[in-house]
Amino acid sequence: MNGRVLRIELKRSVAPWAGVVVLGGSLAVFCLIDGMWWRGTAGWTAQWTTMAMWTRYLLAFWWPLVVGMGAVYGLRESRSRTAELLATTPLPAWRRAALPTGAIALALASGFGLLILVGGVQVALGRTTYTALGWLPISLVAALALVAGAVFGMGVARALPSVLTPPALVVLFLMMTGLLLRQGSDGEVPAGIAPNRLAQLSPTVVEPREMLLTLSGRVHLGQTLWLLGLLATGFVLFSAVTRRARLLGVVPVLVGAALALLVLPAAARDTYVVDKAAAALVCDGPVCVTQANRSRLPELALRSTEALRVLRGVLGDQAPNTVREDTRLRALGGDRELSGDVVLVDFDERLFAEAKGEALTRALISQGLAPNCHGYSDREGGGSDDVALQSIAVSWALHDSQLRPLQDRDTDVYSEKTWADADAAWQKLSAVSAAEQRSRIVQLRAGALSCSRHGQFLLLAGEAAR
Repeated sequence: MNGRVLRIELKRSVAPWAGVVVLGGSLAVFCLIDGMWWRGTAGWTAQWTTMAMWTRYLLAFWWPLVVGMGAVYGLRESRSRTAELLATTPLPAWRRAALPTGAIALALASGFGLLILVGGVQVALGRTTYTALGWLPISLVAALALVAGAVFGMGVARALPSVLTPPALVVLFLMMTGLLLRQGSDGEVPAGIAPNRLAQLSPTVVEPREMLLTLSGRVHLGQTLWLLGLLATGFVLFSAVTRRARLLGVVPVLVGAALALLVLPAAARDTYVVDKAAAALVCDGPVCVTQANRSRLPELALRSTEALRVLRGVLGDQAPNTVREDTRLRALGGDRELSGDVVLVDFDERLFAEAKGEALTRALISQGLAPNCHGYSDREGGGSDDVALQSIAVSWALHDSQLRPLQDRDTDVYSEKTWADADAAWQKLSAVSAAEQRSRIVQLRAGALSCSRHGQFLLLAGEAAR
């Protein structure tokens, strides 16, 4: 009988629309908009953890909306003027409340679960061979947040039966998640303006840009306690028939918040932590990548052998002897820690993202001769000067008869000026003796390792002294 009633509730109420909004809205964002979620190693279908983090990121939009939809659902009896009639039925109030709250919880869990299924299938069919269960708590807490928010909205609407309640709740939760408790991802680890413990009361996460970052266990536990308190308060308010019961209904959310604040980490560095299993290095001789990017190791090891041979031929004892994936966390636009002994590889870099064969060999040589100190990726942009300088260095090392750009030249005014300077520097470099050419390349490399970019074209052209 209960199953039949639940089916009727799902068929004739607005509860299923909450799940449809979460599922359809998320897929519309991910599939119809060419955003950062399709870029690099932190894309939403690149790794299991980033898939879970991107779906959590969208809670910034869906959580306030779901709370409002729950409030609209909670106003059903007051709109139909049947509240007093239903209160006279012999069925206990909590049992009457269990049916609509269960319906919206089932709809939201199903909608979000299908979203995870769509993302999970794409991850499983993709490039990654790294599988772990660390992403599950991220998604489970997200599902709990949606259910708790909807039930809380239902409870508040039952306690404050006004047409203004749903929009007021939406605005309140939008301000909380989008302004007051918002965090930024520009730093080495995400941080915000609010105290870290308070900021973690929001179930949303920052835009993922580092595939190795995940949430710590303390965050999962603290947010679960807080959301369970929110869920309990919503259910009590929705089922309460007396003023005293409504007042007591506030207790669970206060207790949950208090316990959560005791558990949640105080420092941002303890909130977003490196997944040690994903960051563990897997090596093939002198070439090492993270466990998460293990599928790239065979091709990288093959091309690194040729690249290291070329580097030894042109640099001698100063040549790097290892190739390693760059795993150090950096602020957006921050400097890399470069070493002359190691060729650092960042698979988010435009030169490495999809490079294979000869293109990968040339990219490795470029990082060995003139490593870029700053990121050259879709998130960080820039780098046209570095690419032009690296193109000169690689073309020289491989004895190309003419300058071969590492990638297609951009057509904007600044890039055209940069490549004009590069062409001029290449012509003047090619005109001097082999010993002088090597001397200038060595000086170029020294400047790159020290993160000095000033006057590098003049250096290659032999005009630095002027």
